[in-house]
Amino acid sequence: MWAVLGNGAKRIGALFLVSIMISGCASAPQDDPEALAEFKKLNDPAEPTNRAIFEFNRGADRYVIKPVTGAYRAVAPQEVRDGVHNFLQNLRAPIIFANDVMQGEPKRAGTTVARFLINTTLGIVGFGDPAASLGFESHDEDFGQTLAVWGVGEGPYVMLPIFGPSNPRDVTGKVVDFFLDPINWWASNTDNDWVPITRAVVTGVDARDQLWNVLNDLERTSVDFYAAIRSLYRQRRMDEIKNGGDADAPLPNLTGEFDDNPSPNVVAQSGK
Repeated sequence: MWAVLGNGAKRIGALFLVSIMISGCASAPQDDPEALAEFKKLNDPAEPTNRAIFEFNRGADRYVIKPVTGAYRAVAPQEVRDGVHNFLQNLRAPIIFANDVMQGEPKRAGTTVARFLINTTLGIVGFGDPAASLGFESHDEDFGQTLAVWGVGEGPYVMLPIFGPSNPRDVTGKVVDFFLDPINWWASNTDNDWVPITRAVVTGVDARDQLWNVLNDLERTSVDFYAAIRSLYRQRRMDEIKNGGDADAPLPNLTGEFDDNPSPNVVAQSGK
């Protein structure tokens, strides 16, 4: 079983090792206090390498991911795409529940269970979301957020190939969530390795669909697209970790317009 699970886990683990290696390849400026302060604030010691990976990701998006998603948007009406998004979210319920529990959030854990039961039955295996209309609002959790709640620092900012912006804490969270997911266990025990692969591809297309207008607007209006994505990622993760509870913090908007600096006057949504 571990050998079968190992294919996906090794890929994620390799990304974790790459992130650690990348994070140590740049040194902080020592002779300029202002530059040093800015360096620490950005928390991006491998920025040149991260920017190179970012450009690779932009190329992959331009020539592969965006065209595939564009075709998906062309053939599938909004109602169908919403149903696919709901279905994928419903599949994440066991992971969300486990992290709700590990974060000591029994009320949110109960909401997760209620949503899963309602949407799996009344929502036809999750394609619909009647739970929301019954007052059980959706939320997302992952082990990266759990580690943050436990007091684990994020570590340096890294840009991963294809996976995009991250940090060592969140990469570790992805590895743990992979092993927490019962679908991966089922696939490994039934020789259905194609299932998690297909799910990952569909999830990626769905995520790109959810952010279609946002990324187009952000790329068009940002003076520095890389810096805008870095700021957006950090603020969104902070909002997710705090469950949207810090009303004083400026948060990014994943459904609206952006200016050159995406941090002010915006409100976060997960988009997952």
